[in-house]
Amino acid sequence: MKTEALPVNNPVKTKDFKGTKIEDRFVYQDDEIIDKAFDWKQFRRLFTYMKPYAKQLLPLVGLMTILGTVTKLTVPYLTSLAIDKAIAPADGNTSLTLLYSLTAAVVILYLVQWAASVYRIKYTNIIGQKVIYDLRSDLFKHIQKLSFNFFDKRPAGSVLVRVTNDVNSLQELFTNGVVNLMIDCVQLLGIVVILLLINWKLGLAVMVTVPIMFIISTKLRQRIRIAWQDVRMKNSRINSHLNESIQGIRVTQAYTQEQQNMRYFDSMNLTSKKSWDKASAMNQAFGPMIEITGGIGTFILFVMGVYLIQSGELTIGLLVAFSNYVGNFWDPINRLGQMYNQLLVAMASSERIFEFIDEEPRIADKPGAKPLPAITGNIQFKNVVFEYEKGRPALKGIDLDVRQGQSIALVGHTGSGKSTIINLLSRFYDTTGGSVLIDGYDIRDITVRSLRSQIGIVLQDTFIFSGTIRENIRFGRLEATNQEIEEAAKAVNAHDFITKLPNGYDTQVEERGNVLSMGQRQLLSFARALLANPRILILDEATASIDTETELKIQEALKVLLKGRTSFIVAHRLSTIRSADNIVVLDHGEIKESGTHQELMNRKGIYCGLVEAQFRYL
Repeated sequence: MKTEALPVNNPVKTKDFKGTKIEDRFVYQDDEIIDKAFDWKQFRRLFTYMKPYAKQLLPLVGLMTILGTVTKLTVPYLTSLAIDKAIAPADGNTSLTLLYSLTAAVVILYLVQWAASVYRIKYTNIIGQKVIYDLRSDLFKHIQKLSFNFFDKRPAGSVLVRVTNDVNSLQELFTNGVVNLMIDCVQLLGIVVILLLINWKLGLAVMVTVPIMFIISTKLRQRIRIAWQDVRMKNSRINSHLNESIQGIRVTQAYTQEQQNMRYFDSMNLTSKKSWDKASAMNQAFGPMIEITGGIGTFILFVMGVYLIQSGELTIGLLVAFSNYVGNFWDPINRLGQMYNQLLVAMASSERIFEFIDEEPRIADKPGAKPLPAITGNIQFKNVVFEYEKGRPALKGIDLDVRQGQSIALVGHTGSGKSTIINLLSRFYDTTGGSVLIDGYDIRDITVRSLRSQIGIVLQDTFIFSGTIRENIRFGRLEATNQEIEEAAKAVNAHDFITKLPNGYDTQVEERGNVLSMGQRQLLSFARALLANPRILILDEATASIDTETELKIQEALKVLLKGRTSFIVAHRLSTIRSADNIVVLDHGEIKESGTHQELMNRKGIYCGLVEAQFRYL
């Protein structure tokens, strides 16, 4: 439904489209970098999505993780035994039998490690995808509940990127990241213990570089996190522009603005690339830092190791094992650095996801709200005031009393408040002041679902979903039978054109029903509304896009459809509302006139002027 709210996107003054800053033509309120410290509370909240699968993850995957780590840490020790006991023993007696036995043991350990790894990867990927499924479902379900004001200030592409890109960026974290973190932590702990057991002096000397590396890396953390947030923001703008470009492709081509649009996209694309390059470069800084630190550690190892061998405190085999353990020590350190980067990317996305999930719908059932019983259709607007923006009222003290079965036409210039009245009746917004009552019930005291289930709406811009004609009509009442669907179509004179389609009611239509004419789409929306069998029917410019012949057919159908139902008709084509029981003339949010067509024409007021002006230009 269209609204009369002013756009709340904040235009930023930049250069002309032909300049270099057109990627910032509009900055949306949700496209701001969230500049705050790493939030451990949010981190824990993100991982609550893994809690339902903890029983699957910890026993089996945990066992495979420990098994794989133990086998990996055992290999260097067996290598030291092979050198000190079989290849170059202190007594000089080599032992090929022992060497072959140790070699076989190493091969078996590698096979066990491989099998454990295959099992672990398989099940962590399954669990990770389940977590992503749950997160995406929760996000989509919550978005479905959000009020119109939320969508008024956000482009569709910006919402889309949260459900797709931001959720997708968490896949690696949940499928491999968490388990790899467990593996690396267990491996690090095991290596530290083994190094200290082999020779605590050499172990401490090698690990002296770890605090240095930690201090340097912490200085990069905040910058990296903000850089990845900036990447998400730029991608969000690209998605918003893509959605806008696709929806408006006809206008773009009609005004031959393809080149201009391409330049605009190229500018946004280039900005996104630069943002990614910057974040990626910061990520890559961890690798060289680990290598340099590892090189210093290796230098310390061999200098001090040679000294310890000469002093008899260390054997050659243990030095080789020590070297292998140190090599294995820096690998998980490097991966943990990359894991931290991955976590920062995930945090940047999760902040944007939870920002949406934490958005409270302004229109929600209050505590203790009761379902609205079957209504007769008596409606009252009592001193209703409404503001889309504070200080700019769209309605000013509206008083309107509608009896059941009456048809009320709302007319007036654009911005007079017609659609706002409809929005408040359907409770897409709540009144700023005053109240709206249906059969004596304040609509704020009843459940939203029970209210809207008894209201049918037909809009000027009819939305047709991808699917069949039958499915689109059934959207009004999902449990309707095929016979009921066809009867609804016949009642609004849609049956004839539907049966002439290639597959009749089973004809597939694409998004927005582009294979249908505007008049045909409107007829389907009438059938959809009729099938819902509402007590209150709203026609918001419902005949604006229909040709005269089709309009005459619909007018005939409406005489039957509106009988016994309370109806609100918003129309600019005043010829369609002559038979309304009451015509309400609005101007700047106030009711200026009301009455039947003839009464208002005799009054020679605003309505009469509108009618005469319209027929003057026919």
